[in-house]
Amino acid sequence: MSARRFTVVSFHAHPDDEALLTAGTLARATNDGHRVVLVVATAGEAGLATPDEIADLAERRTRELAASAQALGIARVEVLGYPDSGWGQRSSAGPTFSDLAPEVAAGRLARILREEQAHVLTTYDAAGGYGHADHLQVHRVGRLAAELAETPVVLEATLDRRLIDRVVRILRQASRVLPMPELPDTSQAFTAHADLTHEVDVRAHLDAKLASLRAHATQADGGDRPRTLAFLLRLPRPLARRVLGREWFREVGRRPGADLEDDIFASLRTNPTGVR
Repeated sequence: MSARRFTVVSFHAHPDDEALLTAGTLARATNDGHRVVLVVATAGEAGLATPDEIADLAERRTRELAASAQALGIARVEVLGYPDSGWGQRSSAGPTFSDLAPEVAAGRLARILREEQAHVLTTYDAAGGYGHADHLQVHRVGRLAAELAETPVVLEATLDRRLIDRVVRILRQASRVLPMPELPDTSQAFTAHADLTHEVDVRAHLDAKLASLRAHATQADGGDRPRTLAFLLRLPRPLARRVLGREWFREVGRRPGADLEDDIFASLRTNPTGVR
């Protein structure tokens, strides 16, 4: 493997999104000596929480983000501070992150990309994963920022729709006898298997990924249904390795192949002068 070192900027909507979608990949990158920068659009103040946490939820979640970043070995964390759009309710009397013209946040993200001379930016897929307004905005803002900063590689963090459909079908059956998180319609969520370019093996970094998930304690409780994060943390370790041991991406501009890449820097290694 090449000894060349790269810089990755990972852009997310809320604290805990980095843990759910990219923690293993980021831990693997830092372990291999690459620089990783985490940028989060909001402080997640509209997230679900217990009554005693709501008053200072933004501050709590910012601290949790810092703890997650430390667990993953991340070098720099930036919270842009836009109002959290919430899920199904308004969290702010004024415009929230999802209401902004994409170029507003893209300019700020592009400045960070330039400062870091980033080789890779991770964002979200065109579906915003499961359609959250802030996740859709991350997709729009990330693509524009990468163009402004001329960042060579853009990776859309996602899940393999084929696998997630299979898991949801199993969980729907299990929900008849066990409490489960709310199970959404996944028919148009995340990314079709045929469109994926990367399947990253992060099993060797499972402990770091679990530590990142555990850091977001406020998101393990709250609401009237079991939370996804709490459910994942209760998985027996052999099952956790299977469920959490792979992370998926679609590289913008890269043609999907029969074999998915395990290296997020593959395009840079084969074309050192840039892939655009």
